[in-house]
Amino acid sequence: MDRRSFITKAAVGGAAASALAAPALAQSAPKVTWRLASSFPKSLDTIFGGAEVLSKMLSEATDGNFQIQVFSAGELVPGLQAADAVTEGTVECCHTVGYYYWGKDPTFALAAAVPFSLSARGINAWHYHGGGIDLYNEFLAQHNIVAFPGGNTGVQMGGWFRREINTVADMQGLKMRVGGFAGKVMERLGVVPQQIAGGDIYPALEKGTIDATEWVGPYDDEKLGFFKVAPYYYYPGWWEGGPTVHFMFNKSAYEGLTPAYQSLLRTACHAADANMLQLYDWKNPTAIKSLVAQGTQLRPFSPEILQACFEAANEVYAEMEASNPAFKKIWESIKAFRSEHYTWAQIAEYNYDTFMMVQQNAGKL
Repeated sequence: MDRRSFITKAAVGGAAASALAAPALAQSAPKVTWRLASSFPKSLDTIFGGAEVLSKMLSEATDGNFQIQVFSAGELVPGLQAADAVTEGTVECCHTVGYYYWGKDPTFALAAAVPFSLSARGINAWHYHGGGIDLYNEFLAQHNIVAFPGGNTGVQMGGWFRREINTVADMQGLKMRVGGFAGKVMERLGVVPQQIAGGDIYPALEKGTIDATEWVGPYDDEKLGFFKVAPYYYYPGWWEGGPTVHFMFNKSAYEGLTPAYQSLLRTACHAADANMLQLYDWKNPTAIKSLVAQGTQLRPFSPEILQACFEAANEVYAEMEASNPAFKKIWESIKAFRSEHYTWAQIAEYNYDTFMMVQQNAGKL
C-alpha cells in the first residue's frame, strides 16, 4: 500500500470512528432538566446555596446536559411541603430537612437531627460509613423518595428568647418556634412548640405570636434579624448537634437516570454536603462577634435545663421505639455508634480543642 492510499484510508476510518463515537458520547450525557424545590429562602445564601452548588456542579460536569433549576421556598411549593412535592412527582427533587416531616412519621427526623444525637462529624461518619444512607433510603422508599446528605450546619445555637431562661420552671408556657420533634420533648417541660417556616419566623417573633425561636446559628440568624426583637441568644442547640440537610429525589426519576448520572449525582451531593459545613465554620466566627457588638446577650442553657431535656428526650425515644419499628431500627443504629463516637471524641479531639480555647481566651492566639 502506497503512502497516499494509506493516509486516505486512515482518514476515512478516523471519520467513521468519530461518527460512531459521537452518538455514544451523547448517550452517556443525555439531556436532563429537573426542578428542585428548596425549603429555604434565597436570603439565606449558605443553606439555600447548597442546592445552587449541586446544580452548578452537575451542569459543569455534563457540559450543561444535566440541569437542575433551583426554586426557593414558596416559589413552587411552601417550604415545609417540599418533600411532599417530590413524593407526588410535582418536582423531581428538593433540598430540605427531614425533621420538617416528623408529623408524618418521626423516622423522617432521625437522619437529619434529633435531640442529643450525634455531632456533624459523628452523623457524617454514620451516614457514609455506618450504613445510615441505606437505612434512611429503605424507610423513604415507601414515600417514593431517594435521599442523600446535602449539607450540615454544625451544632446549632439554642435560639433567641425575649427573656432569660434559667430554670425548667421558666420554660412553662413558653411559645417557641422549634423544628422537628424537639418540640415534642420540650412539651414535657411546658413549652408550647410552633412549626413555622424560616421566612415567617421574624414577623411572628416581632408581633409576640411566639416568645422564642431557634433557627441555625450566627451567620443565618443575623441575616434574619432576630436579635432586634429577642436579645438573649442561648446555646447549645441540643436538639441539633449535627443537623443534616438532605437532597431528596423522586425515586422513579432517580432510577430513570443512567448509571453514570446516578453516580455523578451522588458525588455532587457529597461535595455539596461537605461544602456547606465548611462555609458555616468559616462564616459563623465573624457573625457571632457582630451580633455581640449589636447588643446580643449570649447565655448558656443551665445544667438543670440540659439534664431535664436529656431525660425527657429519652422518655420520648423509648415510647417511639416501642410503637414504630422503622424508627427503632434506625435509632438503634445511631445509638450504637453514638456511644463509640463520644468515647473517641473525648480523648484527643476534646482535649486539643479545650487547650486551644484556653489559649484563645488568654489572648495568646
